[in-house]
Amino acid sequence: MHSLVLKMISFFVLMLSCNIMKAQDTLFNNDLPLKDVVVTAFNARVKWKETPAALSILNKKAFMQFSPASILPALNLVSGVRMEERSPGSYRLSVRGSLLRSPFGIRNVKVYWNNIPFSDATGNTYLNLIDPSLISQVEIAKGPASSMYGAGTGGVFLFNQDIPFSQEQKQTASLALTGGSFGYNQQQFQLINSNARFVSSLQLHRLQSDGYRDQSNLNRTGIAWHSAFKTDQHQFKSAIFYTHLNYQTPGGITSAQMLVNPRLSRQATPTLPSAIEQKASIQNNTIWVGIQDDYQINQQQIIKSFVSFNHTNFTNPFITNYEKRNELNLSAGIQWVIQSKLNTNQWKWMIGSEYLVNESAIKNYTNNRGVAGVIQADDIVYTRQGFVFSQWSFKPTQKLLLNAGISLNQQVYEFKSLLAINQPLLSRKIQSPISPRFTLNYSLTSNLNLYGIIARGFSAPSLAEIRPSDGNFYPSLNAEQGWNTEIGIKGNLFRDQVLIDFSVYSFQLNNAIVRRNDLIGNEYFINAGATNQNGLELMIKYLLVPPSKESNYSIDFTNSFSYQPYQFTNYQQGNSVFDGNPITGVPKYIWVSSLNFAHKKGWAFNINANLTSRISLNDAATVYADGYELVQAKLSKQLKWKQQFFQLFAGVDNLFNQTYSLGNDINAVGNRYFNPAPLRNGYMGIRINLQ
Repeated sequence: MHSLVLKMISFFVLMLSCNIMKAQDTLFNNDLPLKDVVVTAFNARVKWKETPAALSILNKKAFMQFSPASILPALNLVSGVRMEERSPGSYRLSVRGSLLRSPFGIRNVKVYWNNIPFSDATGNTYLNLIDPSLISQVEIAKGPASSMYGAGTGGVFLFNQDIPFSQEQKQTASLALTGGSFGYNQQQFQLINSNARFVSSLQLHRLQSDGYRDQSNLNRTGIAWHSAFKTDQHQFKSAIFYTHLNYQTPGGITSAQMLVNPRLSRQATPTLPSAIEQKASIQNNTIWVGIQDDYQINQQQIIKSFVSFNHTNFTNPFITNYEKRNELNLSAGIQWVIQSKLNTNQWKWMIGSEYLVNESAIKNYTNNRGVAGVIQADDIVYTRQGFVFSQWSFKPTQKLLLNAGISLNQQVYEFKSLLAINQPLLSRKIQSPISPRFTLNYSLTSNLNLYGIIARGFSAPSLAEIRPSDGNFYPSLNAEQGWNTEIGIKGNLFRDQVLIDFSVYSFQLNNAIVRRNDLIGNEYFINAGATNQNGLELMIKYLLVPPSKESNYSIDFTNSFSYQPYQFTNYQQGNSVFDGNPITGVPKYIWVSSLNFAHKKGWAFNINANLTSRISLNDAATVYADGYELVQAKLSKQLKWKQQFFQLFAGVDNLFNQTYSLGNDINAVGNRYFNPAPLRNGYMGIRINLQ
């Protein structure tokens, strides 16, 4: 391992020593300061510091601090956000502790890609289908966002791919090649054609990794095409992608096994075979199509609409069974926005609706060493999710901005077992109470803003919870709901050299959904009672040496801190009372620091440190994962020849060689809680931009 890193660094230095070209302004880090970024969440169209929301933004520069293999470390820069990887390709994503009901996959947060829902009607999100090259910026709204984005208590992620129009006919091509430890290799290609009226982007991507652990190979290949066309009143956008994803799932191991050999996959027991014997893995083939239109009726009115369709073939040989799913998804939505004629910032009113439909044909078989055997379940599930909303924004004075929103949500499941003779179609309708959201923003100074939020969150059980892997239907499972109150301050100080974002919040959740396992390891879910989720978040960015014409370099230093002392309340399982226990799977605190250096001659260096506290792994709080200190670093050099840009880069992950688990199995059977992450590893690559 050490020799590989040394070889990579030596090769990298040798390449740079051959530099005969001088770099100029970069195409790779061309980003506005955060304080000047105009946000799109909640259709605000105001600068970040004036948005009355707990909102964080990640741009391309943040993603380029890390390996192009994953957006995980960049998202973990954000206070209150935790993305986990149980094995390559197996992600979990949570905001403010929403991980409790996500033993695997992504639930209880809503994800949009280019303003179209990427989360389906069942509450599931296949984020691992999207290559990082398809993302230019992410806006993250934390906490309930019911006034515009429907049901959900965790938060909303708005992933956007920015392909701007150009005044002249322009063609650009980019290629990125990366390789590293554990068989990691990646290729990304993009071809862009743009003019004043039309833009299109064709992207090809491939990612392969042998994985750190046994039974953890990953292969992902995809193609994506994105286009936009505008007239005097319309702007049409379309996107289509196909992704073939195949990754092995090593499964959890015990603490003793991790100490002996962290590269082990799940081992056999007297009653169950191992992950290798069962060829545990996931294969996902998905085609996704989306179309949207922004119709500018006049200066005061705009109508935004979209429709999308996707089809997924999903196969999952697991330890206890072999599942096959065929999923069809359809979504549609519309928004009508009206704003003041004389001053577009004085008031704005919008009304809209979204409707999502899912059809899932689910079959479970016995798993005979990676081959589907005797059928155990053959079910069809129809899911419909819809909501209507209205939102009002009013600015009575230059200093005060008020927002009020409301939504009404409904989730319907229809279930039928095709193996049961003459079984009727079982139905479960989950209708939310009215979910309001009230916010205000007050400008204390021209640079500093105070905001407050009161919002009600509502989150219906997902398909994987109401029809889990044990093959049963649980119509009695209820939705989570609760109120969130929050106050924060954000803006810039000391002549823009310090950027601050601080918030404290209190979220009281009722009917919390938690995971359970039966005696052979199949999972199911129950409503556990209530939780008390009070916390604080802080982000401070220091421009130690601001970018300027006088200085040859710039240095910035960012700290993000999350404090989450969440607790169960009114929670009893059998004769065991868990009141006061820490919420399972949520660290009490996370501290992330990032130092970035950039030189006008094209050099860039960044180093990131993530300090995460220990994590309770079961509801009884008798088992914990140790805290860890994860350090990552990257060095790059940009070169220019004529109009072509080249960037060489090399990086190292887990610099201190920590043994830790980045994605733990909570409430695991047989004490198999841990999914060890790689020890020290490195990567290097080249990125080329041609015009």
